[in-house]
Amino acid sequence: MPVLTTDAESETGIPKSLSNELLSETMEEIEHTCPQPRLTLIAPAPFADEISCQCQAPHEKLTITQARLGTPVDRPVRVYADGIFDLFHSGHARALMQAKTLFPNSYLLVGVCSDDLTHKFKGFTVMNETERYEALRHCRYVDEVIRDAPWTLTPEFLEKHKIDFVAHDDIPYSSAGSDDVYKHIKEAGMFVPTQRTEGISTSDIITRIVRDYDVYARRNLQRGYTAKELNVSFINEKKYRFQNQVDKMKEKVKNVEEKSKEFVNKVEEKSHDLIQKWEEKSREFIGNFLELFGPDGAWKQMFQERSGRMLQALSPRQSPTSSPTRGRSPSRSPSPPSPWLFNKASPPSSPKAASASISSMSEGDEDEK
Repeated sequence: MPVLTTDAESETGIPKSLSNELLSETMEEIEHTCPQPRLTLIAPAPFADEISCQCQAPHEKLTITQARLGTPVDRPVRVYADGIFDLFHSGHARALMQAKTLFPNSYLLVGVCSDDLTHKFKGFTVMNETERYEALRHCRYVDEVIRDAPWTLTPEFLEKHKIDFVAHDDIPYSSAGSDDVYKHIKEAGMFVPTQRTEGISTSDIITRIVRDYDVYARRNLQRGYTAKELNVSFINEKKYRFQNQVDKMKEKVKNVEEKSKEFVNKVEEKSHDLIQKWEEKSREFIGNFLELFGPDGAWKQMFQERSGRMLQALSPRQSPTSSPTRGRSPSRSPSPPSPWLFNKASPPSSPKAASASISSMSEGDEDEK
């Protein structure tokens, strides 16, 4: 006969209040074993299928206020951000940085959509899914990468990865027949907005490449790529190669002009230095010349000294006034002087000889002195 139980008892015969107490005690004993944020950057971030969260502890729902206060203390706040991340650039990195720093202790999971989903809902990509996965793994803010992420987040996906909040810019993202694919996340209070980086996006980068297609085609031809690899026709290939040759000639001419300008500048600098040195030497020469031949120069003084000595040598010596006289007859006329009383040397025959004689006389005077 079956045992009848009251409303106050469970099917096991244990009162419900006691059962709830036992259940709460059991839940408190289970510790959180969720993966912790990366502390070192010596390896890329793991994939979700390689390190899935196997924590058995109950994952209680958090509010944004609680998460910003640093609770819970026994596990990190699991934040999810998704995207295509084609041609990974600084705008992507800044968005992930904002998602990582939303709360004091955040574990950032990044979902990357596959090529099939992206080509279906958004368009073709430059990088394939493997390249995009690897680009995200090597971003310093990412703790875990989820490959083949869903285009629209489902409750099953959020529960599987124990996601607390979803981070994305606040602009409504219309796709897959929905005005905003994050509308239900916002209504559940799990959405945290981030700011877009103006001036940089994947579409902008592709626009630059398409706009300057000829420049990049010529660049890659010059680097060794073939026309077939670049999908360039034979005529365009020849045109691009000719333009490259013209650019090389222009570059050479520009280099020659720059070198010529440098040479002219050096010559001007050297000529300026030479003129300055010449002026300095000229001033020095003129000063020395004036010191030697000026009105009060050394040469004038020396000339005056020489002239005085020459005049002294040429002027006759005066006879003494008090000399003894001998008795002479008044009628007797004085006899002419004898030639032997004078200098035995014959009179000078030319002005040169006269000057030589004067010089010898002046030297004799100096010797006498």
